[in-house]
Amino acid sequence: MGKPTGFLEFPRQTAPKRPIPLRKSDFLEVYEPMDPEALRAQGARCMDCGVPFCHQGCPLGNLIPDWNDLVYKDQWKAALDRLHATNNFPEFTGKLCPAPCEEACVLALIDKPVAIKQVEAALAERGWEEDWIVPQPAPVRTGKRVAVVGSGPAGLAAAQQLARVGHDVVVLERDDRLGGLLRYGIPDFKMEKKHIDRRIAQMQAEGVKFVTGAEIGSDAWPVRRLLSEFDAVCLAAGALQARDLDAPGRHLQGIYQAMDFLTRQNRQVSGDPVELISAKDKHVVIIGGGDTAADCLGTVHRQGCRDVRQFDIYPELPAERQVEENPWPQWAYVARTTPAHEEGGERIHARQVVRFLGDDFGRVRAIDTVEVRPTFSRIAGPAGPKRFEVVPGSERTFPADLVLLAIGFVGTERPAGGLVDQLGLAIDARGNVVVDPFTHATSVPKVFACGDMTRGASLIVWAIAEGRQAAAGIDAFLMGQTDLPQPLAHGNHARPFA
Repeated sequence: MGKPTGFLEFPRQTAPKRPIPLRKSDFLEVYEPMDPEALRAQGARCMDCGVPFCHQGCPLGNLIPDWNDLVYKDQWKAALDRLHATNNFPEFTGKLCPAPCEEACVLALIDKPVAIKQVEAALAERGWEEDWIVPQPAPVRTGKRVAVVGSGPAGLAAAQQLARVGHDVVVLERDDRLGGLLRYGIPDFKMEKKHIDRRIAQMQAEGVKFVTGAEIGSDAWPVRRLLSEFDAVCLAAGALQARDLDAPGRHLQGIYQAMDFLTRQNRQVSGDPVELISAKDKHVVIIGGGDTAADCLGTVHRQGCRDVRQFDIYPELPAERQVEENPWPQWAYVARTTPAHEEGGERIHARQVVRFLGDDFGRVRAIDTVEVRPTFSRIAGPAGPKRFEVVPGSERTFPADLVLLAIGFVGTERPAGGLVDQLGLAIDARGNVVVDPFTHATSVPKVFACGDMTRGASLIVWAIAEGRQAAAGIDAFLMGQTDLPQPLAHGNHARPFA
């Protein structure tokens, strides 16, 4: 453990943020580096738990007490080795994961949890600064070829694991740059793209080959080509089919899906000539209450919107955990504020958009809304379908020159005649690809799948964990056995393959 009395002596401390006026003027990262001594103090707060529930909270099974203790003892390189043992890309998770490990921290029972995420991000950055993070090419090649479709966190994790045990891995990405939603869905103020680029360079030095502009299912890349040229295929294409809002006036100009809006802005930040969806001087409405909505919020602030309102159909969550319905170590359903919310805008809860109103030129100008009440517990979960009751007399209209839909995703994209159709993959009721829970094998021989494609839109930590487990399944399929770690398998316990 860290210091035996550390949790009594040191308060929780997180990284400082750049001043709001400064950070709203650019797209650089919000958080500044944290003082190493403050990080050591966070490591010292980690207790000698009989059962470290942070392991249960982390899908990767990160060895959190180990590297917290080592950071406290100023053994940073050893701590980074422990971190890399379970997580290929700790800088990604350290910046983007909502940290379910912290919700499960035993200290959270009586106090604020250890700032695990801050230590993780700082360890990765220290590793790059000190040149501790280097390529790890396999000493022996197997001669087996594996195609990984998609270069998001799940695909990258699978590719790196497979390359490190000697397989020849080719990552196929349909976009012009690598990284998937890390590249085009996540704003730079949350994670600058240099973090992706240096991991890609590491993987290239380890033997991974990357092909951009590869649309699987197209004439250039038909599925039969994958099946004939590769010994195994790993699908990690994400769950990018956006949920839409079926309301009168949806056809009006000025209403966009969040990912279309965010992608264009990210491309411009990367230096591409692109036609922005601009919020400058506009009344902006964001529909949705999750991370994507917050990403849109931070972006419209930086674009210079006139004002912005974010609508969430759910009531505002309580400030403290409701232990009866939501006991520790479950994820705490409590009200949360992101840096984007600190920057301005109005959050409106328990209100539903019923129609869009337009002007004489076919452009959106306002939205009609009503107040709603859920007929189920958001915390305990619905006993049946999720339904909302309209509060009589609660109609209200808001101005809207730009509307962004950030209401989630409904599974992997399935264009007619595309990848899913050509392979004939089994799909579940939620639109996800069906896989074996341990090997990640699909219903099609030698084809595997992982990440959001199999579990729906989820956390980056789940994507990396699933990519690692899919790699173990593929390695076992190709070689008859595997020494790769298998982080998931229900409860983070490793399970041997048959």
